[in-house]
Amino acid sequence: MSIVELTKDSFQDAITPDGTLIIDFWAPWCGPCRGFAPVFEQAAEKHTDVTFAKVNTDVEQELAGALGIRSIPTLMVFREKVLLFSQPGALSAGQLEELLGKVKEVDMAQVHRDIAEAQEKAEGDEA
Repeated sequence: MSIVELTKDSFQDAITPDGTLIIDFWAPWCGPCRGFAPVFEQAAEKHTDVTFAKVNTDVEQELAGALGIRSIPTLMVFREKVLLFSQPGALSAGQLEELLGKVKEVDMAQVHRDIAEAQEKAEGDEA
């Protein structure tokens, strides 16, 4: 699967209700970002059931700022519109494989129940 370039305009459409999205926030001048790129590309080829995307933080400063990106590279993983992972720093191929395995194992029905319960509690606390 190819890697898509995300922009502030395409971001919401990329976080699909039924899919997994992993985003690499990077910049052309960033050495660790360039070093991580081949690892990310190999994972994209292997995991065709996951959408792999890149955000150039020099170009998409508004999107990076809205998502709280403070250092690069940073990886974010969304599944069914829920942020499951966010961490600065490049991962090794093994670490990225382990992360993808864990993300695929998450019981999203339980995650959605937990979110709904937390929202209900927060609304009850406000009353």
